[in-house]
Amino acid sequence: MQKKEKKGVPSREGKGEGYTAQDIYVLEGLDPVRKRPGMYIGSTGPDGLHHLIWEVVDNSLDEAMAGHAKNIEITLLPKSQVHVTDDGRGIPVEKHAQTKKSALETVLTTLHAGAKFGGKAYQVSGGLHGVGVSVVNALSMYLKAEVSRDGSKYAQEYSRGKAKTPVKNMGPSRLRGTAILFEPDPEIFREISFDIKKILFHLRQQAYLTPGVKITVSDKRDGEPFVYTFYFEGGLASYVHYLTREAAAKHDTVFYVKGEKEGMVAEVAFRYMEEFETYEESFANNILTGEGGTHLTGFRSALTRTLNEYAKKNNYLKGEDALTGDDVREGITAVVSVKLREPQFEGQTKAKLGNPEAKTAVEAVVAEGLADFLERNPQDAKAIVENSLLASKARKAAKAARQTVLRKGALEGLSLPGKLADCISRNAEESELYIVEGESAGGSGKQARDRRFQAILPLRGKILNVERARLDKILESKEVRALIIALGAAIAEDFDIEKLRYQRIVIMTDADVDGSHIRTLLLTLFYRYFKPVIERGYLYVAQPPLYRIQAGKQISYAYTDVQKEDALKALAQDKKKSEKVPAKKKAKEESQEEGEEGAVAKISGVTIQRYKGLGEMNPEQLWETTMDPANRVLLRVGIEDGKEADKTFDILMGDEVLPRKKFIQTHAKSVKNLDI
Repeated sequence: MQKKEKKGVPSREGKGEGYTAQDIYVLEGLDPVRKRPGMYIGSTGPDGLHHLIWEVVDNSLDEAMAGHAKNIEITLLPKSQVHVTDDGRGIPVEKHAQTKKSALETVLTTLHAGAKFGGKAYQVSGGLHGVGVSVVNALSMYLKAEVSRDGSKYAQEYSRGKAKTPVKNMGPSRLRGTAILFEPDPEIFREISFDIKKILFHLRQQAYLTPGVKITVSDKRDGEPFVYTFYFEGGLASYVHYLTREAAAKHDTVFYVKGEKEGMVAEVAFRYMEEFETYEESFANNILTGEGGTHLTGFRSALTRTLNEYAKKNNYLKGEDALTGDDVREGITAVVSVKLREPQFEGQTKAKLGNPEAKTAVEAVVAEGLADFLERNPQDAKAIVENSLLASKARKAAKAARQTVLRKGALEGLSLPGKLADCISRNAEESELYIVEGESAGGSGKQARDRRFQAILPLRGKILNVERARLDKILESKEVRALIIALGAAIAEDFDIEKLRYQRIVIMTDADVDGSHIRTLLLTLFYRYFKPVIERGYLYVAQPPLYRIQAGKQISYAYTDVQKEDALKALAQDKKKSEKVPAKKKAKEESQEEGEEGAVAKISGVTIQRYKGLGEMNPEQLWETTMDPANRVLLRVGIEDGKEADKTFDILMGDEVLPRKKFIQTHAKSVKNLDI
């Protein structure tokens, strides 16, 4: 008697048998995508969800870069549907010789199928692997493709990567182009919510990178629809103007060059700003390469070499002196873009470009263009070189200061400052460092903590605003030096995240204006000089309660005014039930609050204490509300958009008053508690 097998499940004749052909599973069609979606879109979280839009839009941008499309429209619809249209040539619909299906169905249901492999339809393309739109199809509960070409309109519907209908001729059409409507699959994505800010940020970038193409975004999900339109003719020069629009510049003219070398088009724009930070963006075939690559390396090499040559030629540098890469990039905002025929990316999410020839091409184009720019703009050249020379002096001073701090720390009892109350554990994964404001709060924290894994570092007063000072000046601060030594991982370019002594660092300040300022100063310090701590998710902000509410022996804490009101309403209702007090009278009692803010107020037997500082809490209260892992609330600090974070710190902590005033006026209405 033959043993029947279930489809896709190998039979087992006995225990412990060998590894045979029956153990090999073959995933057909788009099954690999549904089985391992993260391999194709990075993740099934928000980034992966938005990656679906980028993949569809990439196809339309390819048509635009090839000169066949001028308009791209993206519409967000109810039920989490997205509609993307272009006026390009339209995906072919005739039967494909190899698959015996229509070319449209082949492209939408087959991995590595597309016009980007043969080399004729597209000179450059962002959709390198030919998996873009097929991956979107595989991960969509529903997808509809409409193509207008050759005087007719065609349509086909799909579900989870499989065709539901054949390609249908919908009748004559005077239009041309492709329209893709898709609805992400809730079996793949736990939360389906498209972020309009993220979408606008990405598509604004694409409009700058594809000058002369109009990109329209419509949001029709809630209420009245609103529309954004992006259209730029200035390319990367316009983009750099946009990126630097709210900061002071070192020189007026934005450097811009575009050239072709070895079959590649390289385009670069940059400008030096009145700040210390470097900001660079790089793209390959319009795809943001967040980890850089050979094209960015080529730009940096050309910048360093050309500025050194100009500085020596014009007697800014003497003898063997030379500017380093860090010197010439201090304060620069630069965008590098390459268009190449066969890009080599690391992974489907295309974070890094690997083509060696891209370095050669970008380096040649930038060196030639920059040498010409410096000769034609002597005042701008002087400003750029002097900025680099100043950076060089500061770098040398900062290096000496860093070495002094680290050497001094190493000689003082293996780097631990006297004010640090360290924890017993030496396991960084379980150790926590609380950075607290003032000696009073530090004292409470030291008594409240669990000494096994919690360390306390009190800071005296407000630390230096690092946004307005170079590193050598910052290292003169005793408070900053104490923090560096406590963390044990050095600072700035010497920082080594693997040596960090604590993997949970908690900023714990008072819930008032001064506390908010100190917290912002510390966040600025970590963002500028300990950024890997934030990127790893190790930095937190403690949330101490604002109120202690006591009714008899019952004690509760409120972290916001809303929580306080809810707690009082609940107490009032309980009292009403027990005493049968009329509602009108009870409401009156609730509103009777005695004394000024921060005082103990009695409301019909209820005592409310407003905490103005951590020092007002006794150790038991501080532990119970703010430090006990079982009860505390911690906010993890993250960076979603590096450039926006950079700009916000510049506005809030920089020297310019007007941008800060404008920022505060714009966002004041959205602030719920001004003293938190």
